[in-house]
Amino acid sequence: MTPAQLSRTVLHTVRRAVEDDELCVAVPERVKVRIPPRPGCGDYATNVALLLARGEGDALVVAEVLRRRLVLAPGIARVDIAGPGFLNITLEGNSHAQLVRDVLSQGLRYGHGDALAGVSVPLGGSDEVRAALVAHVVRGLVDATGGVVVPGDGPVVRAVPVSGRDLLTRLGPDAARWALLRPAGHDLPDLDPGHLLSQREDSSLFRVRYAHARTRALMRNAGQLGIAPEPGAYDHPAAAALLALLADYPRTLEAAARHRAPDRLARQLVALADAFFRFHDACPALPAGERKPSAVHRSRLALADAAGAVLAGGLHLLGISAPEHL
Repeated sequence: MTPAQLSRTVLHTVRRAVEDDELCVAVPERVKVRIPPRPGCGDYATNVALLLARGEGDALVVAEVLRRRLVLAPGIARVDIAGPGFLNITLEGNSHAQLVRDVLSQGLRYGHGDALAGVSVPLGGSDEVRAALVAHVVRGLVDATGGVVVPGDGPVVRAVPVSGRDLLTRLGPDAARWALLRPAGHDLPDLDPGHLLSQREDSSLFRVRYAHARTRALMRNAGQLGIAPEPGAYDHPAAAALLALLADYPRTLEAAARHRAPDRLARQLVALADAFFRFHDACPALPAGERKPSAVHRSRLALADAAGAVLAGGLHLLGISAPEHL
């Protein structure tokens, strides 16, 4: 179950509770779900009960009504009430395995779809190098999410005091694109080659590309050992955090296209890379020493493979290469 699907499930639950006279509130147009800030708080959290109860009653009462209904929904294993009325939602384990299967089956096109079907995104051209690049990438994002680009103003970004040719000479195509796309439009890009071309952890581009290369190395090594990936159970918090980011990726593509903000995609890739490294360190995907491979190793390999596919797909949308070796 993706965040978008879960949002629709929660919204449907609110609507049914109102129709059945269990709640007397205005049904919102949409419900937001978020990844909890701390482990152990479920897979997703929503403050919908707090919003519905604003001026209308006790948020804990609203939360309990929604909790009883949500826990019966397919794909949801548990719903807990936290604090003044937050709902912490834990998905069934097979939902995680299905997510990994979906990513692997769709590959580089995972997250593409019709989320913006019928939506027109205004976009104009520009002679300034950064605005022109952002517009080009936004067109690809809109196309990937089913929207339509219509004539409008160009993306609002801070201009850079160099030409495209100078950037390519100093940084090369991949680092130049990352430098212009990674910061939010109102921020001035860091064009220091020492930062952008660094092969160290302090370089966000290096971390993203190295995470992808590491997933490819895992798959090569697994092939040599005769281990095939197979999605399964994912119980470790590091795996749950990585799965949450994979599930959130389609929503990120939609938001990046809708708001003409490729930096949202770039930041998601950085978060995904960092989550992969935490998963990689905490949950070895290959057996050590003379140990035989188990179902746990195969499921971890599948998750690593899925992470690599999303990293490669995101880099591709930004026009940046995703090498298998670094």
